[in-house]
Amino acid sequence: MNKAVFIDRDGVINNDEGHYYIHKVKDFKLNPGIIEGLKLLQDAGFKLFVITNQGGVAKGEYSEDDVEMVHGHFLQLMFDNDIRITDIYYCPHHESVEDCDCRKPKPGMINQACDEHQIDKASSYLIGDADRDVEAGNAAGLKQSFKIAKNSSIIDVCKKLISI
Repeated sequence: MNKAVFIDRDGVINNDEGHYYIHKVKDFKLNPGIIEGLKLLQDAGFKLFVITNQGGVAKGEYSEDDVEMVHGHFLQLMFDNDIRITDIYYCPHHESVEDCDCRKPKPGMINQACDEHQIDKASSYLIGDADRDVEAGNAAGLKQSFKIAKNSSIIDVCKKLISI
């Protein structure tokens, strides 16, 4: 079994200030400290997962191809910095359009990742910037979920995680 950290995207990995949805590569800007923080977690043996609600797909604001383009850009940035993201899970649904089991605060994306990648929930964590992120981590049975301020650095939380 592997230990993992599940990380929300918009507001945690990338800055979403001034945008309701980040769906264009030109708008995708990493938050300060994200490279250093992810390296700390990776070096401590954590598998890294991105879990993100992308409700703009269901609302017709952008397409799944747009999401994939942004994720491809992000993965290349991580690769260029010797960071390996194990997988990215996103929910293209929105409760105003259709119900699902994957949209946070539901734990569907986390549970799917744990099943597909042999993740030990009791040794795994979540970092998010919204109550729904924390609720999803708690509902999935992760060891602990951390809420950070939107568009802030994750370094302090990462240092705490590797010292637990």
